[in-house]
Amino acid sequence: MTDEAQLIQSVPTQLLIGGAWTDSSTGATLAVRDPATGEVLTRIADASPEDGIRALDAAVEAAEAWAATPARKRGEILRRAFDLLQERADDFALLMTLEMGKPLAESRGEVAYGGEFLRWFSEEAPRIAGRYGANPEGTGRMIVSQRPVGPCYLITPWNFPLAMATRKIAPALAAGCTVVVKPAELTPLTTLALAALLIEAGLPEGVVNVITTSSSKEVSSPIIADPRLRKLSFTGSTPVGVQLMKQAADGVLRTSMELGGNAPFVVFEDADLDQAVEGALAAKFRNIGQACTAANRFIVHEDVAPEFARRVTERVAAMRVGRGTEDGIQIGPLIDDRAVAKAVELVEDAVGRGAAVETGGSAIEGTGTFFQPTVVTGVAPGSEILRQEIFGPVLAIATFGEEAEAVRLANDTEYGLVSYVFTRDLARGQRMIDALDTGMMGLNVGVISNAAAPFGGVKQSGNGREGGLEGIHEYLETKYTMTPDPFA
Repeated sequence: MTDEAQLIQSVPTQLLIGGAWTDSSTGATLAVRDPATGEVLTRIADASPEDGIRALDAAVEAAEAWAATPARKRGEILRRAFDLLQERADDFALLMTLEMGKPLAESRGEVAYGGEFLRWFSEEAPRIAGRYGANPEGTGRMIVSQRPVGPCYLITPWNFPLAMATRKIAPALAAGCTVVVKPAELTPLTTLALAALLIEAGLPEGVVNVITTSSSKEVSSPIIADPRLRKLSFTGSTPVGVQLMKQAADGVLRTSMELGGNAPFVVFEDADLDQAVEGALAAKFRNIGQACTAANRFIVHEDVAPEFARRVTERVAAMRVGRGTEDGIQIGPLIDDRAVAKAVELVEDAVGRGAAVETGGSAIEGTGTFFQPTVVTGVAPGSEILRQEIFGPVLAIATFGEEAEAVRLANDTEYGLVSYVFTRDLARGQRMIDALDTGMMGLNVGVISNAAAPFGGVKQSGNGREGGLEGIHEYLETKYTMTPDPFA
């Protein structure tokens, strides 16, 4: 038996409801596949709508006791979970590579990043604060306190199966909320393994419940419609997020939505090109380009565009493609056939409008869902590759002449998650911070995510923030109490 097989066998394959691992009420299962080979890794329970409500029942039942648990104790459980994750970092990294496809080096990076949310919010739990003071009229005292919002439904995506789970679960638990987690059908194993780790860390029964399903809409709708649910957090596409917000409106649920992106990567004529190229490779090809923060539109000043394109093409052409478990692999498979088809379609559309493929540009025939790492130059306005989120290893370059044009091109999208700017001019950098309509920005850096920073976007990229000081407040309600003046 291989280490991979042993690891897969160690992961729970049932639903976690009320502290117990249980089969689906219908007995149904779904297959989890390795995108690099197409082979079935294992089969897991396929939850029904009834299972979803059972999970919510468990979260509701555990809510009062967990909210009353001292903040220090909640934090200590999260800290133990962090420590356990560090001990098992290699196992979690391999598990993510097997079910999602990313190279092992990137999976190890995600374990480090995802773990930081457990550590960060273990420290934030005892820091939940309020305030007390006299009202301006001097007639009474104002007490402002924070309390858990209540049972939460957390829907996580497939592209960062550990980090997206910890980024939602950790602040919810730190705030005193119980949760039902629904991981993506394509990459559920990491969340199941994380849930088992949280139980081992001492989490009480029913505080975290996990349902895996191939019928997301059918299972989610009754949970969202249930008046006992008080919070919905979702990471995924904008169209799905819009539908979920419509459903959440009926119950006036608190929502956090981390949705689509179309990140501009602006390179000015005075940029340090070595720095810009390194930033471009990190911002574009991390996670095989399958990240909402991935740079989508490279907007490069016409004076440096040829040299920038030459340098990135040289690096991209040398990237090694293959199964993520192999040494030295930089580009793994895309998540499924649909992702490959979309990349093909976007590149063909750009070429049809006059763009040139400098390297790559095609799906890779054979086993698995691979697409060549690609650079496309001379991308014309109106090309679909500038309008749609690529979610693949395709670097598309367009050019500009003046700063105002760069701002216009960068903001010409309904999305507003993240932007990247490379310039040596500090005054220009400050202007771009104010001018670019995004919730986050990387100034002369290509990687921005950090557990201590607020992650989120504007416009159709969503609402709310995850991580940072702001992250825990997404799971807290503010209560104001007025009392008479005690000295009157």
